[in-house]
Amino acid sequence: MGIRLVPNETVPASVYKHLLPHERAAITVRFHPAVLIGPVATVLGGLALAGLLSATVARGHTTAMLVIWVLWLALVVRLLVKIWIWLEDYFVVTSQRLILATGVFTRTVNMMPLTKVTDMSFKRSAMGRLLGYGEFIVESAGQDQALRHVDHLPYPEQLYLEVCGLIFKDKDASDD
Repeated sequence: MGIRLVPNETVPASVYKHLLPHERAAITVRFHPAVLIGPVATVLGGLALAGLLSATVARGHTTAMLVIWVLWLALVVRLLVKIWIWLEDYFVVTSQRLILATGVFTRTVNMMPLTKVTDMSFKRSAMGRLLGYGEFIVESAGQDQALRHVDHLPYPEQLYLEVCGLIFKDKDASDD
């Protein structure tokens, strides 16, 4: 599986409206689905607990059963909101900037000009290696940036090489 090089017309509208007129999106990725493991596990654990409580403690108590299943339904709604948020969050690398667009109810768009990036690395935890995601660590001219850590990025090795190619292309060309 390779990186999707995305032309501007396929950039999601929630991201495209933040691009400058002269800017082109080179790479657009969602966070790895592993960000949903916790909410999914919570729903499944809640289902098991609700089933156990319904079969034992709440057996024959309609109100208790209703409370148990309404609480489990709240966990399902929470999972659905997390999925919606995951569908709306993007990491975008353009010809000019790194952009992190997150949030549904409150949209936050953080960006860093490529020219300000002084160093970039990535790391992968054991779980990240197993599932295929990693974290980017971006350094910039001694400033504390909102994009310093970007976690749960898919196929980080390929993404890292593509991003470094964009960041450092002008620096290599000026050395000739």
